[in-house]
Amino acid sequence: MSESFLNGYESGDYSSDQANIICLSDSYKYPPGTTEVYSYFESRGGKFSETVFFGLQYILKKYLVGSVVTERKIREAKEMMREHFGRDLMNEDGWRYILEKHNGRLPIRIKAVPEGTVIPVRNVLFTVENTDPNCFWLTNYLETVLVQVWYPLTVATNSLEFKKIIFKYLQETSDDLSPLPMLMHDFGFRGVSSIESASIGGTAHLVCFRSTDTMAALLFAKRYYNCNMAGFSIPATEHRIY
Repeated sequence: MSESFLNGYESGDYSSDQANIICLSDSYKYPPGTTEVYSYFESRGGKFSETVFFGLQYILKKYLVGSVVTERKIREAKEMMREHFGRDLMNEDGWRYILEKHNGRLPIRIKAVPEGTVIPVRNVLFTVENTDPNCFWLTNYLETVLVQVWYPLTVATNSLEFKKIIFKYLQETSDDLSPLPMLMHDFGFRGVSSIESASIGGTAHLVCFRSTDTMAALLFAKRYYNCNMAGFSIPATEHRIY
């Protein structure tokens, strides 16, 4: 089969695994005259009283930084949405404006608390706003991607709660608290949905601990957080009986 065709359709090099931000969203409507949209993300409450904020930096670097809007991606999104909806509903003019006016860079300002910070629930963790009045629609267009931060911050928060319990009983039973960072080990790679899940969740675990067998998280931490070595393990044998 020709490389330019996939399932009977001309690919136009769309087979690249590079993310297309135009296709990573839901839909919103705004009243006439809107020029600015300001949104915020918070933990509204839950099982625990505080949240460990972590994971936004990866999302920004992976999906939003740089010239993420290109001619190829506009064409790809337009073709996909036409097939999906049965007619042209894509905001092509808006995306072409970003491509031509901003060289494909998203006119968005995102502010966040420092990653790794422990924040009481019902507090803002990050905000998003458009910096170009012609792109008011972009702020919440990015919501679907940005709220993926729920996963790493949930893992990091759970790890903190585990650490509190371990610390309590270590304090009661030992004079040496130094082993604490190694007392919750991550063997979760084989139990998650994807390599990306293992990388994100494994790194979130390492916000609170240093013990892991999920090596994908080590590479993730180095690439996206400039951490030379985030976790440690030993050369143990497999769980087999001969």
